[in-house]
Amino acid sequence: MTPAPSPRPLANPRFRRLFTAQVIALVGTGMSTVALSLLAFALGGTHAAAILGAALALKMVAYVFFAPVFGGLAHRLPRRPFLVTMDLVRAAVLLALPWVDALWQVLALIFLLNLCAAGFKPVFSATIADLLPDEAEYTRALALSRLAYDLEALLSPVLAGAALLLISYDGLFALNALAFLVSAVLVTRTLLPAARAPERAGTLGAEILFGVRAYLATPRLRGLLALYLAVAGASAMVIVNTVVYVRDSLGAGESMVAIALGAAGAGSMFTALAVPRLLAHISERRLMLGGATLLGVGLLLVASGPGLGGLLAIWLLVGAGLSLVQTPAGRVVNRSAAAGDRAAYFSAHFSLSHACWLVFYLLAGALGASIGTSATALLLGLTALACTVLAARLWPRDDRAVLEHHHRALDHDHLHTHDSHHDHPHAGWEGPEPHRHPHHHRALRHAHDFVIDTHHPVWPDARPA
Repeated sequence: MTPAPSPRPLANPRFRRLFTAQVIALVGTGMSTVALSLLAFALGGTHAAAILGAALALKMVAYVFFAPVFGGLAHRLPRRPFLVTMDLVRAAVLLALPWVDALWQVLALIFLLNLCAAGFKPVFSATIADLLPDEAEYTRALALSRLAYDLEALLSPVLAGAALLLISYDGLFALNALAFLVSAVLVTRTLLPAARAPERAGTLGAEILFGVRAYLATPRLRGLLALYLAVAGASAMVIVNTVVYVRDSLGAGESMVAIALGAAGAGSMFTALAVPRLLAHISERRLMLGGATLLGVGLLLVASGPGLGGLLAIWLLVGAGLSLVQTPAGRVVNRSAAAGDRAAYFSAHFSLSHACWLVFYLLAGALGASIGTSATALLLGLTALACTVLAARLWPRDDRAVLEHHHRALDHDHLHTHDSHHDHPHAGWEGPEPHRHPHHHRALRHAHDFVIDTHHPVWPDARPA
């Protein structure tokens, strides 16, 4: 448990600039999503839905398969130039989009755009974790980030609609490019904490796969992934099937679709603001399991066929559940990683969570079309509750940070500093720390904050120190 959070991350000028960059880029991206829909219609007419579906599939491919590549190799690159480069490439892609007229060119640019996002977002998340070492302050920062995402989802279509009264959809791409340029300037003006060199060595493939392997070897993160299956099922139901339920099952107008989606967003936003104080009194595990339970119960209530008022109340509840799971997730990932491995862990989380969304978006759409929205809500609600039970089993109730464990004797060679794992003599030629040379680890049993890394590839039995 953490004490009641008092630090305010926005009082930190470095975080304030990075958060401003994030918000500006989010709004720009939301506006260009509208522009992409219009571009797809201009190129494909009645085939626009297929074009947008292909663009979404490419986005998920970039996120799921390439985020771990960036995360595994991020420590080899200086953070600020890397983040700025990702912003500049995205700006260039957006400026190029209005000038292409072939479908394959549009899809190639969309893939490149999301490839850069797959590199930027997890490294940005790891940077924020390094910038705000105080847990209470970091928790407030996560709440602000969740709030920014929800506000963007609500406001970007409105802003895009207003902008389209004055400019063409090509202009929306230019506005998003400008947003990424402003983000790049803000990142350039911010002194970022240097990424700590990870104490791991191996082949390029091992570097790339490290984050996913370490993530899946950590019990609490396996539980977190199960919770994200529940999140993906619930959010897919909201995003994919709300329009069908409101328009077809209830016979309501188009404006009520927006209001229903807004109810879920409002539930998420208000809950995100409360999460830092809730975490002062309740563990992450209990809070997130409670949030996932709300998701399952909410979907089961939708299966009962509520009216419009009932649906709005349920979506408000589901939005709250989504925020209770997603807002603290960064804390759980951060606590599970060594400082030098944060980018790899955050990239693994980014990749695996988007794999969950990919599966459930497709599933929610296919089920909704074949068996109807009520039956789909029933199946996804039961799935969410089953995933919650699975998460409770995977994430130990007594989730101790300090664990006693045993090291076998080992000789190897990697970049390291001297600590309890590296207590060995030197000949004098090895150079300043961190340095690399062949060295010996004696057999050892000890206890400390345990994370999966080079020296701890397997989670031990949960024996307290």
